[in-house]
Amino acid sequence: MGEARDPAADGVAPRLDAHVLTGRARGAAGPDGRPALPRVAGWPIFPFETEGLRVTTLENPVLPEPPRRDEDAATCTVCARSDDAFVWCGDRWRISMSPTPGSLPTLVLHPRGHVDFADLTEEQGGEMGVLLVRMERALAGIGGVGRVHVYKWGDGGAHLHVLVVARPRGMMQLRGMFLSTWMDILPPLPADEWNALRSHLASRLAAGAAGHGAR
Repeated sequence: MGEARDPAADGVAPRLDAHVLTGRARGAAGPDGRPALPRVAGWPIFPFETEGLRVTTLENPVLPEPPRRDEDAATCTVCARSDDAFVWCGDRWRISMSPTPGSLPTLVLHPRGHVDFADLTEEQGGEMGVLLVRMERALAGIGGVGRVHVYKWGDGGAHLHVLVVARPRGMMQLRGMFLSTWMDILPPLPADEWNALRSHLASRLAAGAAGHGAR
């Protein structure tokens, strides 16, 4: 067998064509034009009953894509927030936790500068890694936490934000990729419990920064 050749070596860069992908998917769809349920629908952590469930039809690509929220640094709502709105702040990074109760303890990492993931320097990437580890340890230190998840999407807000979420120990349906879905299904925690968690995590993050040097 010959060695696989890199198309870029021939001056042709690989690319994804949304129109071609959409056409292929429609060609593979059932007679009603809908794709079959994905295999995750059979996983024990899938949060919905599959009877009557169906996949939506694939929409036409939207190109160019519409702008995201906070694309412009001059009007960015994340940049405009004061340090008082965050549970931890350093020279180049800030960590938030919603003052409004949510269903699961969640920390969000933001750079001070108006940048997205691909804009980070390698130094900033290293700093981000250190801070994500501190956030994971702070959340894992809460009693009753079984695991901590890290999420980065970026389709909604243009200012880089990375979510770190605690999964309660023993809630096995919340394992894996659907934890973020369960966050919207479960009821919010009582305000006093949420505020206690917020204060606890702020203290843990401050202690971690003091012990390792805050940036």
